[in-house]
Amino acid sequence: MLQRLIILLLALCPLATSAQYNVERLIANGRSALYFEDYVLSIQYFNRVINYKPFLHEPWFLRGIAKFYLDDFAGAENDCTEAINRNPYIENMYELRGLCRIRQEKFEEAVTDYTAALRLTPDVRNYWFNRALCRVSLKDYEQAQKELDTITSKWPDFARAMAVKAEVFMLDKDTTSAIEWLDKALEKDPYDAETWTTRAQISLSRENWIDAERQLSEAIRLKSNIAASYVNRALARLRTNNLRGAMSDYDTAIEIEPENFLARYNRALLRIQVGDDNRAIDDFSFILSREPANLMAIYNRALLYHRTGQLRAAIADYTAIINQYPNFWTGLYQRADCYRRLGMNRQAELDEFRIIKAQLNKHVGIQPRWTNAQREQARKKSEIDFDKYNQFVVADEEIVEHEYPSTYRGKVQNIVSTDEPMPLYHLSLLDNGNNVSNRKPYDDRVESVNRRTTGLLPINVTCNPNALDDEMAQEVLDYVDSLSAVIAGATINDKQLRLLRLNRAVAYTTAQSLDDAITDLVALENEDELKIIVYWQRSFCYFLQSQYRSSQGEDSKIRQSQSLEDMNKAIALAPDNSYLIYNRGCLNFNRGAYKEALDDFNKAISLDDNLAEAYYNRALTNHRLGHKQEAINDFSKAGELGLYIAYSVMKKLKH
Repeated sequence: MLQRLIILLLALCPLATSAQYNVERLIANGRSALYFEDYVLSIQYFNRVINYKPFLHEPWFLRGIAKFYLDDFAGAENDCTEAINRNPYIENMYELRGLCRIRQEKFEEAVTDYTAALRLTPDVRNYWFNRALCRVSLKDYEQAQKELDTITSKWPDFARAMAVKAEVFMLDKDTTSAIEWLDKALEKDPYDAETWTTRAQISLSRENWIDAERQLSEAIRLKSNIAASYVNRALARLRTNNLRGAMSDYDTAIEIEPENFLARYNRALLRIQVGDDNRAIDDFSFILSREPANLMAIYNRALLYHRTGQLRAAIADYTAIINQYPNFWTGLYQRADCYRRLGMNRQAELDEFRIIKAQLNKHVGIQPRWTNAQREQARKKSEIDFDKYNQFVVADEEIVEHEYPSTYRGKVQNIVSTDEPMPLYHLSLLDNGNNVSNRKPYDDRVESVNRRTTGLLPINVTCNPNALDDEMAQEVLDYVDSLSAVIAGATINDKQLRLLRLNRAVAYTTAQSLDDAITDLVALENEDELKIIVYWQRSFCYFLQSQYRSSQGEDSKIRQSQSLEDMNKAIALAPDNSYLIYNRGCLNFNRGAYKEALDDFNKAISLDDNLAEAYYNRALTNHRLGHKQEAINDFSKAGELGLYIAYSVMKKLKH
């Protein structure tokens, strides 16, 4: 009966406290969610502020940042415009809008934004540099060079500006000046991958294959996740007859960018050279699944099918080409051979007759011509030259991918950092998102709470919760409001009220409202039956706060100490809980106490030898302590248990 009453209250008052929102607290929670990359949740917070006080510029701007990180560049641009309309004197808002416009290739508008930002703060190097890059994209090379001259004059050690000057000289076909500026850039900063890549492009164009390979190797050493660098180095290696190295480069390029056309196509040709016909067919088939009209790929696959005895498949590919180019006599001859070998003599004779008739007509001066449409098509597709079917392909035009520096860190890269540990286990309204061996984290005490709060959202143990989508974020915030309304009413007994408060603390944590979560947990600290859970969750909240405060340049030592103290209290009450001991290992790792962290991860694994995150973090700890082989073994075990990103990190450590 009591639980039904709670459910009824939750249903009746989901937004009862909405009028009491503290705008500063909402903005603070939104900023916290933004820092922890809960972008959808942060948008929900800023939506609420905008609804209450639409005249404030800050929530518009912060919501724009969240949208930028979600790749909603049009939405972010609109929010920045709203923020600028309310306060046109903050240069960061022009910077962000400029970046959004660059992502949408609105380079002229981006130039306007950077010009406005420079009027407010004329000595910010990034603004000058990004505006110059926009000029390059607009092909306004003269103005770009003038601005780059200004940059190199104001900041004579800025190597990237020198490299872009070299790029502009290359676009103007002044290779000598380009090399001069690239050499200057590398003298100032020999650790810039883009500069080495640009230098290598000149070497490739001059067929200096050995220099190109060396320069690209340096670019790859500095920035190992760019597929184009491997493709270009493979070309240089092919020219020096390093087939094994070229094959390795194509494999790596495809691992990074599975749909890279040049890597797939050229790897297929290289596989033909080394006699690996079946896997070459696989590569051409992959290309054709994405580009079904690629005639050169069709022709190469037809030849491979023909050679490997897959004659009907070869006929289908030859036919696809002949239907588009009826005068392709070589294709007719090869299709006829396939028909003969299949015993389809009538079809073979028809193809052979077409060839003989064409030869006779040519002898008497009658020669079929391509139609205008076919001629136009051939011009547009320069690669359609069947005499060059076995030649390696290069890009029609090298496109330089510029990196626009900014105060916004951009998307997380696909390649995992070897320094980033797995997160702490904690309580959340969200389910676990790791999907490690489909293993759902379980704790008896948490399940006991769930059994006693039927009708409320269940509490989950999670290490890496699923990301909130827009609907879920709104539900979590409304759920917090509903719980607050019930607790404020205080019409239920103390025991049930304590469980509600615990549930709200977890909801607050899920909603990144950490101060409110801690307030609820402090109120429950003396409840014996909940102590372990309270210390566990409060330790996690203190840890998040320490990270956030550190990112803001504030002192985080007090929160770090409180987090470790609470975790120690929880472990004292539950010394055999592997999640708690794993968490303490994470806390020790975070503060640089690697030997203590190693002891904790060892203990956690002895309690639960399927805890993949513990193996992963122990690997990182061993790596920090210089125990390379132990680290590799642990990464291997973490990968075996389903934490597959461990293999990527292990591969980097081996090299």
